[in-house]
Amino acid sequence: MIKAIFYSKNEEYFGFKVSGHAAYAPEGKDIVCSAVSALTINTINSISSLCDDYYVKKIDEAGTIRFKVKYPVSRETALLIKSLRIGLCSIYEEYGNDYIRIFFKEV
Repeated sequence: MIKAIFYSKNEEYFGFKVSGHAAYAPEGKDIVCSAVSALTINTINSISSLCDDYYVKKIDEAGTIRFKVKYPVSRETALLIKSLRIGLCSIYEEYGNDYIRIFFKEV
């Protein structure tokens, strides 16, 4: 199962962590994993290309992605992270608890 955690401060998103595998289908054919990966990597690439925020990104050997922006977060970066949340929540609504879970953590 994929686990996504969104981090916020004062109701403003500043980071996320995505880990695990959906196990929806065999490796290479898992559309849930592919969709989550595409949305997550696109969000990071968009923030890197379009925004001036300083961030820390870590991807480990297991594929866990940790991404955090140094506070304060620009409106553009916050919007892109919200867009990721919308995309992952849509995947959750379509495929459910067996493949992806989404958590929100106020820090």
